[in-house]
Amino acid sequence: MTSYFIKRLFGLLPTLLIVAVLVFLFVHMLPGDPARLAAGPDADPQTVAMVRQDLGLDRPLPEQFVSFFTRMLHGDFGKSIRTRRAVSTEIAERFMPTLLLTLASMSWAVVFGMSIGVISAVFRKEWPDRIGMTIAVSGISFPAFALGMLLMQVFSVQLGWLPTVGADGWRHYILPSITLGAAVAAVMARFTRASFVEVMQEDFVRTARAKGLKERTVIAKHCLRNALIPVVTMMGLQFGFLLGGSIVVEVVFNWPGVGRLLVDSVTMRDYPVIQMLVLLFSLEFILINLVVDVLYGFINPTIRYN
Repeated sequence: MTSYFIKRLFGLLPTLLIVAVLVFLFVHMLPGDPARLAAGPDADPQTVAMVRQDLGLDRPLPEQFVSFFTRMLHGDFGKSIRTRRAVSTEIAERFMPTLLLTLASMSWAVVFGMSIGVISAVFRKEWPDRIGMTIAVSGISFPAFALGMLLMQVFSVQLGWLPTVGADGWRHYILPSITLGAAVAAVMARFTRASFVEVMQEDFVRTARAKGLKERTVIAKHCLRNALIPVVTMMGLQFGFLLGGSIVVEVVFNWPGVGRLLVDSVTMRDYPVIQMLVLLFSLEFILINLVVDVLYGFINPTIRYN
C-alpha cells in the first residue's frame, strides 16, 4: 500500500500543472482591469499604468505564467491585489472556518443520510421507504440559498433562537451546516439505499438468514461492510464538493471562509488569490480521492493495491 500511495502522490504533479495552466488562462480572460480596480475609479491613465506595471500585468502572458509558476515552486504565492497581503496569509485565515463548517455539515449529513438510506432499504416499498425518499428528494430539490434564507427567517428573525451571520461560536454553525449539508444528506440517503438494496439480494445474505441469524446481525455484520465501498466513494466526493462548493452558503450567512474570499477576489479581479484558491480546491479533490482509495483496503481487506 505504501508504494501505491507514493505513486499516487507523484501522479498529482502533472494534474496540478495542467490545472495551474488552465486557471492562469481562465483568470486572465475575466473581463475587467485589475489595475483599474486597484487604482480606484478616479485614477488617471498614468496612475493605472503605474499600478499595472507594479503588479506585473504589463508583461506578456507567457512571461507572467513562468514568473507565477517559478514563485509557486519556491513557496511564494504572491500578494493579493486587493489587500496587498501575502496570498498564503489570506487563505490561511479563511481556511479554518470553511473546514470546520464542512466537518460539521458532513458529520450530521452522513449520520442522517446513511440512517435514512439503511431504513429505506430494510423497509423497501413500505411507508418508511416512501417517507425517507420523499425527504431525500426534497433535500436535493431545494436550493441552498433558499433553504438558508428560510432557516434564517424562521429561527433567527421570528424565533430569535440562532444568530444569522458570523462564526464566533458553536451556535453560529447550526444554520449554515444544516443549509450546506442538506443536499449531501439527501444524496447519501439515496446512494446508501441503492447500495444496500443491491447487497441484500446477494447470495451470502440469503445464506446468513438461512443460518437463523437475526435480521439486525445480518444488516450490521454482513450488509453494512459490503455496502460501504460505493458509499465511501460518494462520501469522499461530497466532502470535496462541500470544501470547494460552500460559496453560496458562505455568502448567504456572511461566513468568513474561502468561499466568500473567492467571491470577493473574483469581484476585484484578484488574480493571485483566485489562482491559488482554485489550485487548492483541485488539490483537495485529488487528496480526498486518494484517501478514499486507501480506505477501501480497511473496509474490505480482500482488496489489493498494485
